[in-house]
Amino acid sequence: MTGTEGLYVPPGHGRVVATPAQRVTFKVTGTHSRMASTFEVEVPPGFDVGAHVHTRSEELFYVLEGELDVLAFEPRVRTPDNWRRWESCSGNRVVRATPGTVIVVPPGCPHAFANPTEAPARMFFQASPPPDHERYFEELLEILADGGPPDQEAIEALRAKYDIEQLTPLRHR
Repeated sequence: MTGTEGLYVPPGHGRVVATPAQRVTFKVTGTHSRMASTFEVEVPPGFDVGAHVHTRSEELFYVLEGELDVLAFEPRVRTPDNWRRWESCSGNRVVRATPGTVIVVPPGCPHAFANPTEAPARMFFQASPPPDHERYFEELLEILADGGPPDQEAIEALRAKYDIEQLTPLRHR
């Protein structure tokens, strides 16, 4: 692709990385954009990414289908077990995001999402700057590929490598 050509990704296209825990379709990568990597993410029932924070990355989530519990604030207290009970100093609490909901997460803001329903959810996800999240997803999905309980030590090491401070555990069925 030259500097004068855009990128067109038709519906259903993009490189797919899938495991029993999550399915990620790469739509726009660092090869195509200096601004952000863009993904379509299918979030299965029971998946909880765990609360985490980035010092450099900014993220945007747009719910396409289904429902997700979402956190995007600094809590009064960062308890290590259940981010869904967190509350901010201004009274913000975890919300249920439905189709059409947008969540913007600046660097330094704790955030999380989980699918508490029995139906899959889909979201548009953008991370800036690229390509860290591309590499992170590839390596995370390798760790989760066996479908068993997540190897928390391997996930912790991976997240540290990609500017992700894990605050509560990643969980999936």
